[in-house]
Amino acid sequence: MSPGENGPSTPEDDDPFGYLYADGQARGAQPPSGGYGYPGSVNRVRAVGERTYGGQQAQYGQTVQQQGAAYGQPNAAYQAPETFPGGAPTTQQPMPGSGGGGGRGRGPNTKGLLIGAVAVVAAVVVGIGVAMMNGDDDKKTDNQASGAPAQSQKASPTPSGSSSAASGELPKADAKTLTLGGGAGTASDVKGAKADGGTYVTNFNQVGSSLTWNLSDIPKAGKYTLHVTYGVPGKDANATLTVNGTPQTRPFNLANFAHAPAGDYQKGWTNTFGNIILNKGPNTIKLSCEQSNQCDANFDQLWLEPGWKNS
Repeated sequence: MSPGENGPSTPEDDDPFGYLYADGQARGAQPPSGGYGYPGSVNRVRAVGERTYGGQQAQYGQTVQQQGAAYGQPNAAYQAPETFPGGAPTTQQPMPGSGGGGGRGRGPNTKGLLIGAVAVVAAVVVGIGVAMMNGDDDKKTDNQASGAPAQSQKASPTPSGSSSAASGELPKADAKTLTLGGGAGTASDVKGAKADGGTYVTNFNQVGSSLTWNLSDIPKAGKYTLHVTYGVPGKDANATLTVNGTPQTRPFNLANFAHAPAGDYQKGWTNTFGNIILNKGPNTIKLSCEQSNQCDANFDQLWLEPGWKNS
């Protein structure tokens, strides 16, 4: 082949798709006998414009009358896969999680979860409340331990003083209303006393000083607790407690429970108690400063409670 010579055939003769064009068909180009070069293949190549409608072929530019059914009627040329033997069933399978009878599927049971969470929180709150109540009961039990109570320990806050008791109540008194002896007197210059007018018993720090409470209406014989409100100048004190003429064997404790600084009577107000035995009817209770006592204290109020108070 010489330069510029294209050989015995033209490029369109070599074009494997020449049969698709009108000029190729005019030169006798033919489509391959099998689809994509495989004889008997079902994927047969057709010329442009050639399509099968219901088994009929139409050449490019021609119209073929369709023999299909009317609109809305099944096409006789189509058969669904389920019409063939062994075809897929037509029953629609429910989606996972969907309820019976169709409808959308249910999600998690949020109402049940919410009720459960509320129940857990309520149980925790109740448990905390019970624990706190038990803790309070334990504290009370510690303050009321069994065994013989120690005399003259710090007591609860005092009620208002009164020289006469109402019906059914045990007597209460301001110290200033009691019978004073020795050098004991009254004063009101130290603030904080709860007696009427803020008046208290002072000058007790002398041997022989005393205050005596004469009782006439004790309802029955038995154990009682004597409560005393007093003040000390930042140091411990004590006195002698005598009931119905019999002095107790150990001093009546007047300690600095308020932890007041030295010399500060105003910050030294506090209270204490002692367990005693009284007779029914009249009784005499006396606090005095004896040789063995440290008596630097002021006295505010005294009152009784039934039974003995544990330390």
